[in-house]
Amino acid sequence: MAQKIKKGDTVQVISGKDKGKRGEVIQVLPKEEKLIVRGVNIVKRHQRPTGQMRQGGIIEKEAPLYWSKVMLVCPSCDKATRVGFRVLEDGSKVRYCKKCGEIIDKK
Repeated sequence: MAQKIKKGDTVQVISGKDKGKRGEVIQVLPKEEKLIVRGVNIVKRHQRPTGQMRQGGIIEKEAPLYWSKVMLVCPSCDKATRVGFRVLEDGSKVRYCKKCGEIIDKK
């Protein structure tokens, strides 16, 4: 099945404690149906010092969230939208915005 949200896309959170926040997708975890978004779902982790490079303490990092809690933000109309698929004349399958109809994938 084709992915509707990919690494590098801008998404908006539609439910939960970070509702309304936007961020860039850093990583997609398809087996877990989750993704990591920059600046969203920040959690604190207690880190033990490891070797000489790492300093211990409480660090903040992004935690994965389910991809059903986010919507893709269309780059042309700048709104959270559902994603559809089209097959172009050359046979390539691309994603498009269901609100404005513009193609999301870059060539």
